[in-house]
Amino acid sequence: MGSDDQPPLQLETTVRSYNYYRNAVEKHWDPHEVDLEADREGVADLPEPAFRGLKQSLALFGAGEESVTEDLAPLAVVLEDIGDQMFITTQLYEESKHTDFFDRYWRDVVRPEEQRRGQDLTSPTDEAWFNEPYDELFERNEQAMARLLEEDTPDNRARAYCHYHLTIEGILAQTGYYGLTLAYGENEPDLPDLPGLVEGLKLVRSDEGRHVGFGMAKLKSLVSEGEVDPDLLRETIDELVPLVQESLAGDEGASTEAGPGPSPSDLADYAYTKHEQRMQQITSASEAIPDVEELTELDA
Repeated sequence: MGSDDQPPLQLETTVRSYNYYRNAVEKHWDPHEVDLEADREGVADLPEPAFRGLKQSLALFGAGEESVTEDLAPLAVVLEDIGDQMFITTQLYEESKHTDFFDRYWRDVVRPEEQRRGQDLTSPTDEAWFNEPYDELFERNEQAMARLLEEDTPDNRARAYCHYHLTIEGILAQTGYYGLTLAYGENEPDLPDLPGLVEGLKLVRSDEGRHVGFGMAKLKSLVSEGEVDPDLLRETIDELVPLVQESLAGDEGASTEAGPGPSPSDLADYAYTKHEQRMQQITSASEAIPDVEELTELDA
């Protein structure tokens, strides 16, 4: 029997995964409703090096979102709990929305500006935008997720969550949001405001907070129940963080040390801080997983 001796219902509505699913339903947004009109004017004020840097940043985000959309499917196959499965369906949908947003930004903001400048049109999928550490990071993520279909063990699940939710979404992506939001928000006087980009990143972050929280909770459960040694998490992340930092260092969208916006060293420090925070929250019995709203904050 269920609680209060009542027959059980189909769903357990008090668990984290169901609550994340509901949060996703309630915070639905459409990438084609973000107003990009002011951004079309703003990019016209970018000097050429900054314009190319912005394009590289957008290409990195767009490719990353496309990759994680493709790579999440194995987890949807192996998870048994209906609440987990319901949440993963929202995550797949949201990763697709993020891909759509960055494609739309290139289509509706970047391409018209290239045409206005009399430049050859570029593609966000051109390999020139991506460095080797970035490619390797996503290749490792694909392999870690695909391994679940071959051998679904607690250790392999932990590695998959470490690659996908903790490193790519919780460290790399959040560091990128931090850099672009500060560079093109209202508090950077030396660069034009791009309010549509900043609003889109805010909405993407609102989704990613759920994704990161889900992965962190799964890892914390595996550790606390003794199914996975916390050293496995540390070893996995420690192998990946250098790739994150090298990916950021190779991003021409980042500012120079003396230029406007966060510097490359600022971004590297931020990424390392994210790594330390996440590991402490997962492996310490006295630490709790932050709630979804906190996980979407740039300084969370």
